[in-house]
Amino acid sequence: MNFLSDRINNLSTSQTLAMAAKARELKAQGIDIISLSLGEPDFNTPDFIKEAAKKAIDENYSTYTPVDGYVELKEAICKKFKRDNGLDYKPGNIVVSTGAKQSLYNIAQVMLNDGDEVILPAPYWVSYFEIIKLSGGIPVEVPTSVESDFKITPEQLEAAITPKTKMMWFSSPCNPSGSVYNKEELTALAKVLEKYPNVFIVSDEIYEHINFSGTFCSIATIPGMFDRTITVNGVAKAFAMTGWRIGYIGAPEAIAKACTKIQGQVTSGANSIAQRATIAAVEADPSVLNTMVSAFKNRRDLVVGLMKEIPGVKLNVPEGAFYVFPDISSFFGKTLRGTTINNAEDFSMYLLAEANVATVTGDAFGNPNCLRLSYAASEEQLTEAITRIKEALA
Repeated sequence: MNFLSDRINNLSTSQTLAMAAKARELKAQGIDIISLSLGEPDFNTPDFIKEAAKKAIDENYSTYTPVDGYVELKEAICKKFKRDNGLDYKPGNIVVSTGAKQSLYNIAQVMLNDGDEVILPAPYWVSYFEIIKLSGGIPVEVPTSVESDFKITPEQLEAAITPKTKMMWFSSPCNPSGSVYNKEELTALAKVLEKYPNVFIVSDEIYEHINFSGTFCSIATIPGMFDRTITVNGVAKAFAMTGWRIGYIGAPEAIAKACTKIQGQVTSGANSIAQRATIAAVEADPSVLNTMVSAFKNRRDLVVGLMKEIPGVKLNVPEGAFYVFPDISSFFGKTLRGTTINNAEDFSMYLLAEANVATVTGDAFGNPNCLRLSYAASEEQLTEAITRIKEALA
């Protein structure tokens, strides 16, 4: 494969997408696989959003869109930031992209030089590491564990900062752990960051509405943080719009302009119909999501309850998103039905083979002792999946 670039040869495949593909393959062979690997709501896009899309088609929104998004959408996003997050952004601070993943890639490309360090509280979303690497940056992992609710301490943050530190990236609610940083915790991290004015923060808030803690805090609202935070969000998770591919950022204007510049050379503006539908989504009162959020909370309680019955599995109670991230390291070194489990990857493959349940190894998220299970599935499927897992581990 030496005709391919070093860049692509050094890039890892997304393990969540790889496991989802493997599960689909086995399903196609007629095997009854329950896939808990993908972070995708199993709800349909709300009807009022679909109606807005149909209207946009009828109104012939079929030409190229502005690179950084329709001005009406950017204005709606500014109102959303004010209403939900207490953040004052203007349209010049907003860039709409083809999914929050592109938003993150744009940020890395316009801000990182070779050798710049980016602090990643681990576990982190699978693509952060590779996007940073692809942009010449050096990911610096800060480990956490189930005992600390998978959150970093101010002391850990301070210890990770070096003269080469350019940024810190994190998500809250977190994919994969479901942990939510409260205002006090973010304020304590901000106190550390205050001493290092050249360090920028990427705050990925895509799961903000799938949050059972009763509160949500954007780090950009903490004094001193607004001008150095890039807030990333989108409609995929909360509004069950994963396939519509719309993400956006709120950022200092110079960073927003730079993201528009790179996007103009790579993809140009995001899909016209999806953008018009997104206006309806972000203008809606978040209470329209109550039914879905309450269903996710019930599933979380169900899954946590069932997982806690499995000997050897350690688990925190996630406050948001739709994942559990159990520590399964007590199985390492053991032989189950003739298979030796050396690590989380072995454990995940064992569950696929023996229980017909697809999960994702914690290695993908920077925590090799854990496993990610998505509970974006029906209660019947979740009960069956965990029953199978329990039997496979008995």
